[in-house]
Amino acid sequence: MTAVEVPKVGNTVEEVMVGEWRKRKGDQVSAGEVIAEIETDKTTFEITAPVSGTILEVFFEQGALVPVFANLCNIGDPGEKKEAIQRRDAEIAEEAQRKPKTLSPRARRFAEENQFTPGTIAGSGPGGRVLEADVRQAYAAAPAPVPSSERVSSVRETIARRMRESLSTTAQYTMHASAGAAGLLSLRARFKASPGLGSITIGDMVMFCVAKALVEAPALNAELIGSAIRRHTEINLGFACDTDRGLYVPVVKGCQSLTIAQLSARAGQLAEQAVQGSISADDLKGATFTVSNLGNLGIESFTPILNPPQVAILGVGAIQLKPVRIPGGMAFTDSIGLSLTCDHQAIDGAPGARFLQVVARKIEQVESLCAVGM
Repeated sequence: MTAVEVPKVGNTVEEVMVGEWRKRKGDQVSAGEVIAEIETDKTTFEITAPVSGTILEVFFEQGALVPVFANLCNIGDPGEKKEAIQRRDAEIAEEAQRKPKTLSPRARRFAEENQFTPGTIAGSGPGGRVLEADVRQAYAAAPAPVPSSERVSSVRETIARRMRESLSTTAQYTMHASAGAAGLLSLRARFKASPGLGSITIGDMVMFCVAKALVEAPALNAELIGSAIRRHTEINLGFACDTDRGLYVPVVKGCQSLTIAQLSARAGQLAEQAVQGSISADDLKGATFTVSNLGNLGIESFTPILNPPQVAILGVGAIQLKPVRIPGGMAFTDSIGLSLTCDHQAIDGAPGARFLQVVARKIEQVESLCAVGM
């Protein structure tokens, strides 16, 4: 006597549904002849007879959910003595038959993929089993879900209003460039290994370089108020900070006189307060220039939007390998993306481009700049 088992038809398949019996108890079958169909959540398989003979016992009716490796039926010679294995198969079959005639594997998969709870459905499958077609029909007939709504927070409303005002009251243009980042990476590694300096980030170093660039090119450390351009000697750097309540822009004031360690400590303190919601209003105003860093999110370049009345904002992108020409060929070097947005009402293209060159140069000189500013 030969047992016909439910095959393991996939790594995640633990049970199948008996779709149709092609042969019944007492029928003669030949080796390789299809005797039944089974259904998984993905497709339908045919079960063939492994040997020729007579189907002595069928353990599951159509529509039953059957665990893999269970015996569907036994094939042997008529009158052959039933063995103990048949008693075990009968017990498994009896348990399967007691299961409620619920969703077939494919019907269950369709419901899960569409986040649909079908409720009570009259099944059209064997034994009243609910088939995929039944669930699809119920899904199509169900009323469309009412989309949930969420009130925009006051912070979100303020951000949206300021962005609209920024775009409608300024003449913005953006230029993209890059700077060698080998010094940033080398210095970051040294800071991490130095007591008390491990919290200094690449973003802090870029802000430090921006402050040095604004000392050298003060035209961009300015505000456009009405028709007057007001240039500042004090460099107050705003930096974009993502929080659960929306975008905040804390301001590190007096950056022209801060060391890299002082600037990093102050920026870290303000960022923590912004995230916790304890930052003061005074620490969110007074910026003369803004830095927005999306490099840690893998963004290579973007178009930062001005924060009027400021006349410029620098976007900082990710560090990535960039091909450069060298004598006799080409090499790859680490580069950091820089995106400068200016208000054309106050800063023409050429002065903006020259400032971007100064920023790039400062970044490439960061090791010597920070050594002096420690």
